[in-house]
Amino acid sequence: MNKKAIVLYLHVHQPFRIRHYTVFDAGVNHDYFDAPYEDDASNERIAHKVAEKSYLPTNARLLQLLRDNPEFKLSLSITGTVIEQLEKWAPDALRSFQELTDTGRVEIVAETYHHSLAFFYSHAEFERQVKMHADKVREVFDQEPKVFRNTELCYNNDVAYWADKAGYKAVLAEGWDPVLGWRSPNYVYRPAYTENIRLLMKNYKLSDDIAFRFGDRGWSEWPLTADKFTHWLGANQNATNFDLFMDYETFGEHQWESTGIFDFLSHLPKEWLKNEHHTFMTVSEAADAFEPVDFIDAPNTITWADTERDLSAWLGNGMQTGSIQALYSLEDRVLATEDMALIEDWRRLTTSDHFYYMCTKYFNDGDIHAYFSPYDTPYEAYMNFMNAFHDVKFRLAQKGIEV
Repeated sequence: MNKKAIVLYLHVHQPFRIRHYTVFDAGVNHDYFDAPYEDDASNERIAHKVAEKSYLPTNARLLQLLRDNPEFKLSLSITGTVIEQLEKWAPDALRSFQELTDTGRVEIVAETYHHSLAFFYSHAEFERQVKMHADKVREVFDQEPKVFRNTELCYNNDVAYWADKAGYKAVLAEGWDPVLGWRSPNYVYRPAYTENIRLLMKNYKLSDDIAFRFGDRGWSEWPLTADKFTHWLGANQNATNFDLFMDYETFGEHQWESTGIFDFLSHLPKEWLKNEHHTFMTVSEAADAFEPVDFIDAPNTITWADTERDLSAWLGNGMQTGSIQALYSLEDRVLATEDMALIEDWRRLTTSDHFYYMCTKYFNDGDIHAYFSPYDTPYEAYMNFMNAFHDVKFRLAQKGIEV
C-alpha cells in the first residue's frame, strides 16, 4: 500500500507598508515606508508584533515536532521583503527560521522577492525578482529552491509553462473547483502544455478549516481537534497527498493562541503518523513520489484570494489597475538611472499588498481586506501610493529623465 502524505506548505510575508505620505511630502521627502513606531503602518512595530505572536512560537513548536517526529516535514516560502525586515528588526525570528531549515526537512519554495504581480506586467522584471529571491534564499538558508509559487498562488498555463522551462520540478496553485472540475486536489497533476513539471493544488476546504474557521465557535465543526482532522483525511481512501497551504501567520496572528491553534499544530503529526501508511512530504518530495494522474488546463488566472479566486483582489477597480499600470510604465526609466535607492523604492512599490489595500469589495471579502490593511479606507491607501508614485516621477525628473 502506497503512503498517503500531508504536504504542509506555509507562506511567510510582510510588505513594506507605505506610511502616511502626503502630497506635501512628494518632491521633498523620499522616505515612503518608515512610519513612526506607534503608527498602524509602522513596519517595525508590525514586524515585532508578528514575530512575537506568530513566528517565534510557531517555529519553536515546529522545531520540536521535527526533533520528535523523524517523518515530519514541511515547506515554506518567505519573501525577500520579510527577510529584510527580520534581519533589521527581529533577527531572533530569522534565526528561528534558519534553525528549521538546518534540520534538512524544511524546504524553501521560490517566488518573487517583492511579492509582486510582475508576471502580468513585465516578464523581465518578474525574472529579476525571482532571481533576487533565489539569491537571498541561498545566502540566508543555503538552499536552492526546486519548486515555484507565484505571488498569491497566481497561476495559469503561462505560469506553469514558464516554471517548466525554468527547470522547477513543481509549481503550486489553488485547487479551485471550476479548474479541477470532477477531479480532486488530493493528487499530483501535470500542467497543460508542459513536459516535465508537476502541479500540486491546494485543498482549500481542508486548509481553510485551519486558516479561517478554526477559532469560529459558530462553525458546525468547532472545535477542530487533531484526531478529528486526521479522521477526515483518513476517510479519503484513494488520495495520495493532502496539500494544506496557508499563511504562516495562521498560527498565533490570524488564529490567536487562545483558540488552541498551537495545541492543534503540536498534536497533528502524532495523530497522523499513528497509521504506518501515513507520512509527511515536502512539495518537491511529493512531486517526485507520485505520478501525475491527469493534465490540468488553466487558461484563466486563478489565485487563492477572495471568493472569486481571480486577480480581482488586486485589480478589481480603477484605482488598482490605474496605479499598477502607471507604476510599471516607469520601469525602464527607473532601471536606467542605476540609482539603487530609487530602484529599490520602485520595487517595494510593486509589492501586491499596496493594491490589495485599495480593494473596494464588500461583505466577507471586504472584511478580510480591511483586516490586513493599515489604512482606514481603500482611498487612503490609493492616495498614499499615488503620492509616492509622483515622488518617484519627481526623482526621475531631477535626473533629467522625461516622465
